[in-house]
Amino acid sequence: MEDKNQKVDETMKEMEQDVLDSEGLEKPDMDLEESDILEAAQETSEEEKMPEEETEEPQQKKRNKKRSLRELEIALKKSEEQAAEMTDKYQRLMAEFENARKRTAKETSRMYDVGAKEILEKLLPVVDNFERGLMTLSDEEKELPFVQGIDKIYKQFLTVLSDCHVEAMNAEGKEFNPEFHNAVMHVEDEELGENVVAEELQKGYMYKEMVLRHSMVKVAN
Repeated sequence: MEDKNQKVDETMKEMEQDVLDSEGLEKPDMDLEESDILEAAQETSEEEKMPEEETEEPQQKKRNKKRSLRELEIALKKSEEQAAEMTDKYQRLMAEFENARKRTAKETSRMYDVGAKEILEKLLPVVDNFERGLMTLSDEEKELPFVQGIDKIYKQFLTVLSDCHVEAMNAEGKEFNPEFHNAVMHVEDEELGENVVAEELQKGYMYKEMVLRHSMVKVAN
């Protein structure tokens, strides 16, 4: 029985081969090695994994980009804070420098005024002597060339003092003020109001806003 079946199989194979030969075809090899099958399966698995890897790569880039943006934002914020701190320090230093400059300029001006005041004060007796000398002259003597020359020198001297911010107080007729006037006499005069300067015995002078010399006055009532 087995011999009969074997013969049948051989006959079928021969017929199959004849058909393939007539068609010019080769019989496929059905006996693939196990290693070839595993290699084909592995290639298929790798092809299936490739889209996943390609998908993961852009996501990783996005994560890296977001992380870089956060780091840049943090760095920018720190830079802005540092810039604000430096600006505040700069403004404080400039304010301190400006205050120091003003104090120095004020102190320098004050020292200059003190020195100028001392010198100008010593020139006032010269003005007094000019005025006393010119007051003693008669009208005929005032017409003399020499006297006219002295008068011009006196007026020039007053102009120089005015250029140096020295001005006479002219206290006569004004209300007595102890900050500017020095009362040495007191008189009763109904024509004048109470506590009014009746006469200026010696001129007082101001240097800018400072008293260079108090007026020596006679106060009424």
